[in-house]
Amino acid sequence: MTQYIPKSGKSLFEPLEFERKNTEEMQTISRELFERMTKRRSIREFSTDEVPLDVVRNAIAAANTAPSGANKQPWTYVMISDPELKKTLREAAEVEERRFYKERASDEWLTDLLPFGTNWEKPMLEDAPVLIAVFAQSQGNDGEKHYYVKESVGLSVGMLLAALHLSGLATLTHTPSPMAFLNEILDRPSNERPFLLIPVGYPARNCVVPNIERKTEAQYLVEKISSK
Repeated sequence: MTQYIPKSGKSLFEPLEFERKNTEEMQTISRELFERMTKRRSIREFSTDEVPLDVVRNAIAAANTAPSGANKQPWTYVMISDPELKKTLREAAEVEERRFYKERASDEWLTDLLPFGTNWEKPMLEDAPVLIAVFAQSQGNDGEKHYYVKESVGLSVGMLLAALHLSGLATLTHTPSPMAFLNEILDRPSNERPFLLIPVGYPARNCVVPNIERKTEAQYLVEKISSK
């Protein structure tokens, strides 16, 4: 087996920085985190109020710390706040959304969407002060192979959504299909495939969300615990 020598010349390993907390601290933190995350909702009615862009940048930086296959970090985040560019993205997305609702979606799919009140119109893509387009890199710009791309990008996006929510911002995960228009409008290379388009901002005044139910613990958790 060939010995790996880091290109940077740095040591292959470094000491782990980890703070071990006592049980009471862990229980408090985990309970507070759960309570804050239960308040996260996907919204479709955004205020046009500006948001601190550094907060968005910090959330993206947090997402960049996500684990990835062989540490290839196969993601690109494009942050958009230019009004004209947002308008262009909305128009392109609505072309695909109109086709989806009229031609592509099955009756079953459309029925499942009824409780959410969605349609082909996507004003949130203009109203939200910031859009984040997420791209998954099939390979590096130099042809470097990437592994577990979808899984890695999914983990990163999950961290992004949590970071934005905990920072006080609302989001929506939007997936117009197909999304190739994102490459063209945002001038991204062919090795990057659109993954998500995320409006970011504050909820509009009097914003409402669907009255949904989440799985109970008995439905989402299976425990295999030692009896010792």
